[in-house]
Amino acid sequence: MPDLHTFIAGLPKAELHVHHVGSASPRIVAELAARHPDSKVPTDPEALVDYFTFRDFAHFIEVYLSVVDLIRDAEDVRLLTYEVARDMARQSIRYAELTVTPFSSTRRGIPDVAFVEAIEDARRAAEAELGVVLRWCFDIPGEAGPDSAEETTRIALDLRPEGLVSFGLGGPEAGVPRPQFKPYFDRAIAAGLHSVPHAGEVTGPQTIWDALTELRAERIGHGTSATRDPRLLEHLAEHRIPLEVCPTSNIATRAVAHLDEHPVREMVAAGVLVTINSDDPPMFGTDLNTEYGVAARLLDLDETGLAELAKNAVEASFLDQPAKAKLAAEIDGYTAAWLQ
Repeated sequence: MPDLHTFIAGLPKAELHVHHVGSASPRIVAELAARHPDSKVPTDPEALVDYFTFRDFAHFIEVYLSVVDLIRDAEDVRLLTYEVARDMARQSIRYAELTVTPFSSTRRGIPDVAFVEAIEDARRAAEAELGVVLRWCFDIPGEAGPDSAEETTRIALDLRPEGLVSFGLGGPEAGVPRPQFKPYFDRAIAAGLHSVPHAGEVTGPQTIWDALTELRAERIGHGTSATRDPRLLEHLAEHRIPLEVCPTSNIATRAVAHLDEHPVREMVAAGVLVTINSDDPPMFGTDLNTEYGVAARLLDLDETGLAELAKNAVEASFLDQPAKAKLAAEIDGYTAAWLQ
């Protein structure tokens, strides 16, 4: 697939499911770890490869939170955000909705205003200097319960950064029922934010139903277990509710045992709008270009098929219609020139 990989590298893309701290490259993580020597995170980028090998989803969360703990002031936040955008620019990512968890930083002592100013400053610089448009999904860390939900909602609605477009729910699903977060999603939706909770990654289809009925989800983060419920697949396809699929992440966290068993084929066969994403790319030894290569193999896609996959993400994004049309046209133009 050498030519296909070259095509993917230059293909204009949008990414809809990628985490802020989880996108920190080994170089940045190592630098942050060196600045904060009380952390157990390795300061050697090569040692981070072993550190980012996960036994299961619970271990992934443990490691993830240890990296979160490296983000301790507004300068760390700004540096991380801009460097994430730089990595995106190298992959021809034009637009990304970055999942940000303000509570993880504010509870560690970063003032909420400083946090918001840091990500916004990085967002403006990334667009002006790198050509990458960033938007935010403010994410409730579900394992931290109602206090985290209240804090996330307050920051989202009271400070309302210009780049904020959506409201999410992440963290472990097991033992963290979706319905308890309904009041917070109701407030966010009433304020004009889109609902994009994680659901059905390591739990069953009922978690996805709960996200749809209780949280009024417009997209579903992961949705891996949707294929276990034919009625749910039919509902997702009929209502054009996108799934944010992250193949390598699902293997790394043991949500799916083997890549060849990934349910993305069944999702596509059922007519569900599927987008391909990287989730926490450096932690999983991947990036969006690699995930498109994985999708090409799993779904037997050529260049035209990959271009349609890229346009799925544009359709499922919260860009306005003129911006969607512009990015879709860029994808079509790139593909047509490639195939000449």
